[in-house]
Amino acid sequence: MSEIGFYHLTRTGLAAALPALLGRTLAAGEKAVVACADDRQMAALDDALWQCQNPDWLPHGTAQTPHPEWQPVYLTTGLENPAGARFLFRLGGVETPPEGYARVFDLFDGNSEAEVLAARQRWRVAKEAGHSLTYWKQEDSGWVKAG
Repeated sequence: MSEIGFYHLTRTGLAAALPALLGRTLAAGEKAVVACADDRQMAALDDALWQCQNPDWLPHGTAQTPHPEWQPVYLTTGLENPAGARFLFRLGGVETPPEGYARVFDLFDGNSEAEVLAARQRWRVAKEAGHSLTYWKQEDSGWVKAG
């Protein structure tokens, strides 16, 4: 079973919150797959990750990048995991199955009622499947683990 953390974005957008989480992933010696909702979101995140200031460098790629199997962070709209990443980041309601991943980060926009309701449904499904669940909410001081 996977450990699934639900990350409730309330203060910043995805492009601002994701780099810090990915930076911690890389610092822990892990690789990540970032499951994007569509090509537009993937292209925007690709640009944002190259331009982020903290951490100042996030090596990443897509299927169009030479040698995707070498990428420590792989952005996709599909299910592929060419580098054998153990961490999965699901964005904006993407329902990529958690099987095969040690940790799953499910990030959702807390300012969108539809995304909050969809995240609650994903929580119920994951709980029924027996996954270990945590809930994180974005506060002024950073991420706070709740409940």
